[in-house]
Amino acid sequence: MMFDGMTPEEFSFVQQATAALTENQQRYFMGVYASKRRNPQDILLATLAGFLGVSGIQRFLTDQIGMGIVYFFTAGFCFIGTIVDLINYKGIANEYNQKMAFESFNIAKMTN
Repeated sequence: MMFDGMTPEEFSFVQQATAALTENQQRYFMGVYASKRRNPQDILLATLAGFLGVSGIQRFLTDQIGMGIVYFFTAGFCFIGTIVDLINYKGIANEYNQKMAFESFNIAKMTN
């Protein structure tokens, strides 16, 4: 049940999400969730790319398209937003992964 780069917070909410599922639903949940989740290290690398002139990739990866466009055209709010995201990259990944866990739970719940 562990994924590469899984934080304790993510492990906790995945455990809570799968507690009410049957064994087959849990397997289905894990398959769907594995395809949707983002590794915090990937978010970190995408954020670091903002210092190389391509700001906002981390926002696009987490389905925050509007914010990604703003970051791209403002150089990550003159690098201030990029620095903030660099500090909070685990929180950005966890927030996105929680949404994906909820979606995956709903999908798995609909299966037999």
